[in-house]
Amino acid sequence: MSQTRIPILDLKPQYQAIQAEIQAAVHRVLESGQFILGPEVREFEAAAAAYLGVKHAIGVNSGTDALMIALRALGIGPGDEVITTPFSFFATAESISNIGAKPVFADIEVGSFNLDPNAIADKITSKTKAILPVHLYGNPAAMSRILAIAETHNLKVVEDCAQAFGAVYKGDCISCDGTCADDIRDRIQGQRVGAIGHAGAFSFFPTKNLGAYGDGGLIVTNDDQVAELSQMLRVHGSKERYRNEILGYNSRLDAIQAAILGVKLRYIDTWNQHRREVAETYTRLLANVDAIVTPAIAAGHVFHQYTIRILNGQRDRVHQRLADQGISTMIYYPVPQDQLPVYQGQYPTYPVSEKLAQEVLSLPIWPELTLEIQEKIAHALIEAVKESGQASIV
Repeated sequence: MSQTRIPILDLKPQYQAIQAEIQAAVHRVLESGQFILGPEVREFEAAAAAYLGVKHAIGVNSGTDALMIALRALGIGPGDEVITTPFSFFATAESISNIGAKPVFADIEVGSFNLDPNAIADKITSKTKAILPVHLYGNPAAMSRILAIAETHNLKVVEDCAQAFGAVYKGDCISCDGTCADDIRDRIQGQRVGAIGHAGAFSFFPTKNLGAYGDGGLIVTNDDQVAELSQMLRVHGSKERYRNEILGYNSRLDAIQAAILGVKLRYIDTWNQHRREVAETYTRLLANVDAIVTPAIAAGHVFHQYTIRILNGQRDRVHQRLADQGISTMIYYPVPQDQLPVYQGQYPTYPVSEKLAQEVLSLPIWPELTLEIQEKIAHALIEAVKESGQASIV
């Protein structure tokens, strides 16, 4: 195998394909002299809202800010509890804690890596005000059942869509047991994530499926009041300059990033489809290896990450073996949020989350990834797994 390094993500092919459009968009902003909010941001917000199927889209500085502002706009604050997954990037729980609320963790599903609806009910108390599911790796969570629980207990739902721009809820939840309400499933089936709950939060970090060339985020909602409060909170809590009504943030989407995102938005469906094709190829190449569990390919999954499980306690060794051969893989996430030092001793462990944190390994993925490179990765991966002496091709 060639020793040419294979990165976890290569953004160069994407930029090269749309370079002229990106440069024209950036030049347009530079010529305008309007660099913060302004018409470029409004145009992107309108385009994103139309694409996602929501009334309002509010551009902010980051996905983390999008979560915090969305929660606050929904009235969540000190003393409240928000149920979420332990298996996510820290920004999910951090956003809850930073507004003075308490993250309450419920365990995840083995097949989807997402919040397990069966684990939510026992976590609801008189202080619970919201559920915050994460569409991890680009795979929609079991939203029919989550909404049913929320509606029963009068809870808000904030979707963490940081990894899932363009993902669609198809009603084909991996853990489907037929217990969700037909009317809820029928109502939301075919909707893009972010449009399903009371609010959705997106990240435009450069590595995301729809990524800026810097930081950026978006709040989406169909609620006029939530939109108005979000717009206030992103500019220091004011509707008009020097008339600050509440404590807010300095969290505005830059015009250059909005212009870049406006160009890239036109390609997102094509890129997401190519990601799915890459995922399907990996699954075919890795079939029948008894120590590798490939991810389920749900209909609306957009594969921000292609994350496998390495069984028999061999994940870290396989990860290192691939690195030695110049193949970058990532562990998302080695430590569940509840076990991070900042929350040390505050929570019990969650068995499924804890188990998967020791098994998950994300392979290189981007829309333009070639079959030749995928075959090299798959071959090296299978050989690394077989070296343990515990795996075979079945």
